[in-house]
Amino acid sequence: MERVVKFLKEAETYYLATTDGDQPRVRPFGTVNVFEGKMYIQTGKIKDVSKQIHKNPKVEICAFKNGEWLRVSGELIEDDRIEAKQAMLDAYPSLQGMYSADDGNTEVFYFKNASATFSSFTKEAEKYSF
Repeated sequence: MERVVKFLKEAETYYLATTDGDQPRVRPFGTVNVFEGKMYIQTGKIKDVSKQIHKNPKVEICAFKNGEWLRVSGELIEDDRIEAKQAMLDAYPSLQGMYSADDGNTEVFYFKNASATFSSFTKEAEKYSF
């Protein structure tokens, strides 16, 4: 998982895919944090992406950096604890102007049953589970 998080942080932007009925939805994200040994992402409860995750928590993310790409698929599980939210906000101080751990909007999810694949055109794919 450490290699996955490092890659996502270095890429700075990854793309999160959800479903909206039978329509795929993809949007850029930038938050990733490790808390209590799990990989977390963050969004706001008022956003459509939050509603889509709650309806179908199976998601996939993709990031590209220096000729290599990473795909991570799994199930997102909401963690409503203040400590988990605050850990994310501490990792991304720039978010603190828009979010706070107790604002009723900040939402963090961790990956469950995740599989990650690092790929490129020059070497064999590497797969990990966490």
